[in-house]
Formats: sequence, structure tokens, C-alpha cells
Amino acid sequence: MTTTALPDETAPSKRSEKSTPQALARLLPFAKPVLPRLALGAASALLASLLALSIPLVLEAIVGGPIASGDFTQIIWGSAAILALGLAEALMVWLRRWFVLGPATKVEYQIRQTFYSRLQRLPVSFHDKWQSGQLLSRMMQDISMLRRWMAFGIVLLVVNVLTILVGTVLLFRWHWLLGTVFLLVSAPLWYAGYRFEKTYGTLARQSQDQAGDLATSVEESVHGIRVLKAFGRGKHALQKFTRQAETLRETELSKARAIGWIWFWLVLLPDIAFALCLGAGIYLASIGQLQTAELIAFFAMATVLRWPMESIGFLFSFTLDARTATDRIFEVFDEENAIVDPETPSTIDRPRGALVFEGAHFRYQDAAARERDLLDGIDLALRPGETMALVGLTGSGKTTLTTLPARLYDVTQGRVTLDGVDVRDLTLDELRRHVGMAFEDATLFSQSVRDNVLLGREDLAPGSPEAEAIMREALQVAQAGFVDDLPDGVDTIIGEEGLSLSGGQRQRLALARAVAARPAVLVLDDPLSALDVDTEALVEDALREVLHETTALVVAHRPSTVMLADRVALLEAGRITAVGTHSELLRESEHYRHVISSLEVEEARLREREVNL
Repeated sequence: MTTTALPDETAPSKRSEKSTPQALARLLPFAKPVLPRLALGAASALLASLLALSIPLVLEAIVGGPIASGDFTQIIWGSAAILALGLAEALMVWLRRWFVLGPATKVEYQIRQTFYSRLQRLPVSFHDKWQSGQLLSRMMQDISMLRRWMAFGIVLLVVNVLTILVGTVLLFRWHWLLGTVFLLVSAPLWYAGYRFEKTYGTLARQSQDQAGDLATSVEESVHGIRVLKAFGRGKHALQKFTRQAETLRETELSKARAIGWIWFWLVLLPDIAFALCLGAGIYLASIGQLQTAELIAFFAMATVLRWPMESIGFLFSFTLDARTATDRIFEVFDEENAIVDPETPSTIDRPRGALVFEGAHFRYQDAAARERDLLDGIDLALRPGETMALVGLTGSGKTTLTTLPARLYDVTQGRVTLDGVDVRDLTLDELRRHVGMAFEDATLFSQSVRDNVLLGREDLAPGSPEAEAIMREALQVAQAGFVDDLPDGVDTIIGEEGLSLSGGQRQRLALARAVAARPAVLVLDDPLSALDVDTEALVEDALREVLHETTALVVAHRPSTVMLADRVALLEAGRITAVGTHSELLRESEHYRHVISSLEVEEARLREREVNL
């Protein structure tokens, strides 16, 4: 799927400093392919308005001619002309909708595809700081609003403004005084529109941001429903949601008041203009400067102009909503992505799995300048086919270290190499084929067991004998035979995030997914923490068979996991302070003995809990 190229501009913070036309012009790369159809839609709408404006002219001719003379035949022909104009206007309205609806949905589709693709490409650091509800509201509500605005808002705004200008000029055709009165009384509407834009634009941004916050609260409450129920915090969550909903409600009421204010003037001023023009028209007719037919045609024209004038407020607010939606969408598009493919990538034809950290440093972007790096100069070499256990106290940086080989984060200094090639010199697709991961927090998708396990094997034909064999082997290694007892076996659809399964079952499927990928390097961030000791032992025995040809970096939180490794690396305050076999480090490192002792205490507690259960 190809995506539309995006302009390289700086991301705005909240409401951008660009004018509304400048902000909306950023949609041009998406709208460019369909501009001819949108132009035809606008032309159809303009022609419909011109046909409507021509009806008062025909009406003037009928009133001043056939009706005045009593020529019944001419009256019929005049009526038929007005009917024909009305039918032609209706046809143009239908054509306008036909021209714009398809292209608008195409633009919506393209923006949504590009937005989702952008979310997939942006680094983990972006997703760490952005609320999922905000992204969801941009993906669904804001992009849908842009589709509606492109299909109706921009077309009607342009056409109605042109209609008002043309109609106002035609009003001077009958008498300069009537046209002047109508124009002067209507002029304050433009000032009211200017004031409205300033107020409504800010409120529209607040409303859409607050809607995103509300979506985040709903999502968090649904995902965390077990925790809320377990701690009896449902009422607390409801109170928080109520406060946010009330804030959004107040903002929406403020928007409604702003719209009501502009509508007040949009309705009042034309009525005043009608009243003054009626008085002036009667006076002009009484002194013989205006014919009855001309007066009737004038008010027919003014009536035609009434809807375009009244719609300006709605179309202004619609345009400002679309501008806010554009700002919010491009905030994501404009986010800097430092983790990208190199311009001239290297390749590894036959990966051996030699993973080396050379003076690797890492710190989060929002870390204070005075704070030391979370990883403060890591030097560690894993030989091909070696299993290295990584141990350390909580907060030593173990999990952060495991994110570097696959470039979930990039080192801020130093480098990580795979078979002597800096991982930043490989394309992300190739790197992540060679480096697989299994996390402690096992995330599954709302797909079948088969699809979840084979997620990393897009090279396999679905349902092929090879795919089935690899899936079965991975399930066996992960001791995930429970899948055959599910209602539809491996075709059973797992619920959202796998919450229909136990924690241990989710971890085993996540481990099977990593094993099925058959990477050259396998990074395991304590993927067995939710397993009971006996199941963990079975999994570790099976992993030994799989890992004899795979380089593995395993974060260990249990002594039994350490035993799985050929060597152990001790991580202390962001640095590797010792590397060796388990027995060597027990003999030589006091800190290692302290870490292992704390792991043994935790494992003893786990065993005791299992016995009590």
C-alpha cells in the first residue's frame, strides 16, 4: 500500500500558528488526485445556485408581462420555465453530491491508511508519551470530519460566498438604494464571522482534545476492569470519568453558545435588511421609481440569498472544526522519527548471531541533564549460539538493554552490532527478522491462536504444511498444548489482548511466537514469570534444544532461569560489572551473590504460594 508523501514541516503544539487556509492547505497532497472531481462538484453546486438566482429574473418577466396583460398562454410558458429551472437546479445538486462523495471517501481512506502506517513507523518513545485514546480519536473522529468537510463544507462555503456576491450585485439591478441598504445591513456579518473564528477555533481544539482524553479514560477503564473491581475502585474511576465528561460538556456548551451567537446575527440582520428594504421599496414604488414586478423580483432574490447567508455560520464552524482536525492529525505526521532505515543499508546474508554492545549508552529524552545515563557504557559480547543470562536488581536497566538490539530504542552513544554490522545500518525489516523478542508483559491480538503464533512468519503460506509444522514445534517448546483444548483449537479467536487466557497461557503463546520466528538472536525479557515452577522447568528443557543454534539474551528473575544460560552478565547501575558462568560469579562477585539471594527468596515465595493454592 503506497502512502501520500507528507510535507516536511515542524509539528505544531496544540493550535498551530498558521492561518486556517494555511492549515487546511496541508491536506492538498491527499486531495490532489481527486481535485478534478471536487472541482466538478463545486461547479455543479455553483450552477445550481446560479439557476436559483435566475428564477427571480424570470419571475420579474412573468409578473411584468403575462400577468399584467392577462395572457394565460404566456403565464403557462413562464411557469414551465420556472419549473424547468427548479428541476435543473435539483439535477445540479444531485450531480454535486455524486461528484464529491466518492473522492471524499477516497481521501478519508488515504489519510487513515497513512495515519495508521505512521503510527506503525513511529518509535516506541512516541507511543510512551501519547495517550492511546488521543490517537484513536484522531484516527476515527478527526479523519471522518475531514471527509465530511471535503464533501460538503468546503464546496458549500465557496459556492455560498460566490452566490452572496453575485446575488448582491444583482440586487443593485433593480435600484441602487435597495442594494445599498441590503449590503450595509449585512456587512456586520463579516465582522461577526471574524470574531466567531477567534472564539470558536480555540473551543473546537479544546473539545477535540478533551474527547480524546475521555476516550483514553474509557479505554483504560475497560482494559483495567479487573484491577478496578479487585480494589473496589469502580466509583473512583466513575468520578474521574464524570469530571472529564463534565469538562467536555461545558466546552461543548461554550461551542453551542458561540454558534448561537453567530446564528443570532445571521438571522437578525437579514430580517432587518428585509424590513428596511420593504419600506424603501414601497416608498420607491409610490413615487414611481420602482415597478411592482421589480419589487417582487427583488424580494424573491433576497429570499434566495437568505439560505447562503444563514449557512455561513454553520460552514465557518465546520471549517474551523476541520482545521482543528487537520492540526491534530498533522501533529502525529510531524512527530520526528529517529529510528528509520539507513540511506545505504547493509545486509547480512547468513546471520550467525554474534551480538555485541560496544560502549552503549542510553537515556530517555525527557531525563534531566544532571541525571546519569540509564545505561552508562555497556560492553558485552554474545558469541553465536550462546545463551547469556542478564541479572541485576530492579532498576538496573535490564529491560532497557533488551530493547536496543531490535532498535525499539536507539543507543544515545556507542553502538550495538550484529555479526559486526551496526544494527542502525540494517533496514528495520531485516533487523527484526534476525532479532526476535518475547516480553514479560505478553500482548496477544484478537486473532486466532495460529495467527498469533505465526505473526512473525509472513514468509510462510497460511495453512501450508511448513507453517503448521513450525507452529506445532513452537507450541511444543512453549508447553502450550492447552490450545488443543480450546473450543476451536488453534483456530480459536483469542479475546482482546488475550485476557480470556491466564497470564501463564498468554506468556506461553508469546514465547511460542518468538520461537516460531526462528531468529538468529532471541531476546527474552523474563517471559516465564507467570509460569509455575514445574511448567517453567519443562519450557526451559525444550528451550535448550531450540537455543543451541540461536544466540539468546535472557533477562533472569529466577535462579532456575540463570541455569539455562551458558554465561551470566551482571548489570549494576547501568553497567556490566561481571561476566562469567554462574559458578564463577558466585565465587568471585559479592554483588552477584546478593542478587541471586534476592532471586532465591522471591522464588521461594512463589513456590509457597503455589503450594497454598
